Amino acid sequence: MADEPWYKDGLAFTCTQCGNCCTGAEGVVWVTQEEQQKIAEYIGKSIGEMKLEHTRLVGRRTSLKEFANGDCTFFDGQGRGCTIYPVRPRQCRTWPFWDSNLETPEDWEAIKPGCPGAGQGKLHQIEHIEAQKAVIRI
Repeated sequence: MADEPWYKDGLAFTCTQCGNCCTGAEGVVWVTQEEQQKIAEYIGKSIGEMKLEHTRLVGRRTSLKEFANGDCTFFDGQGRGCTIYPVRPRQCRTWPFWDSNLETPEDWEAIKPGCPGAGQGKLHQIEHIEAQKAVIRI
């Protein structure tokens, strides 16, 4: 059918825990008020303290801060992992099934050099991909 997405047969992805999506070029990781609260509780700080130390305003929205080298404020470079993994923002939870990565097969191919898990491992069915894609528009 013509109106089916190009990935109708599913896409392979298994996170390799490489940390590449948490490091590198400057970007934004949008966090909702609810996510900020969960992060604050998880790290044992007040919401105000967590916001001061770990977030920044980008326009009218809130993003996690980054270190000068581009690493996320919650990325542990030594252990190569996320220090808030159980409460990570929805943007992190839904990678790589963002609308911007799924517009064309070329967009999907473009993420593979930086994400060793894209195109590898578990086959995710279209229903799962669409559900993840609907969580946040990136």
